[in-house]
Amino acid sequence: MDDTFNLPRWQVETSEIVFDARIFKVRRQRSRLAGNGRRAEFYVLDSPDWVNVVPVTPEGKILLVAQFRHGTGTISLETPGGLVDAGESPLDAAARELREETGYTARTLRILGATDANPAFMNNRFTAVLAEDVTQTDPTAWDEHEELEPRLVDRAELEALLRRGLIRNTFTVLPLLWYLLETKS
Repeated sequence: MDDTFNLPRWQVETSEIVFDARIFKVRRQRSRLAGNGRRAEFYVLDSPDWVNVVPVTPEGKILLVAQFRHGTGTISLETPGGLVDAGESPLDAAARELREETGYTARTLRILGATDANPAFMNNRFTAVLAEDVTQTDPTAWDEHEELEPRLVDRAELEALLRRGLIRNTFTVLPLLWYLLETKS
């Protein structure tokens, strides 16, 4: 597929932050469409990049974490993950988040894939990292408002959890599917 497109681009005329919500900022842009000059107002969420980790033990178990999520008001089963700090690489953020949330450390880390979180209104990137041969080496170091419960699952149980819709977080489903596709026998 050719990656060149014959579409006009919107040109930003003004841009201002209208709300700061700590983990993201809401930016209002007034833009003009090149070609016909049509103008419109758009809102963009400025947020740091995000990383999620697929931790696999030497025995082939996948380490997941359960935690309460305020957006849905439910307990969510997920891969460990979080924001990439300024100046931090996705691999460094993955190692940090894995250690903080689970106390586990990986022998090797590598990127499974990266995507735009939601280019319709967000400007951050999402990176999925495979952490191989993870072992528990440290105590957890949760954030002030974190409370997590680790779960080790084998591949068959992971596939069943995904098929039954018991893992619903997009930023967990995508890395797990990339992992399953990569390790398909």
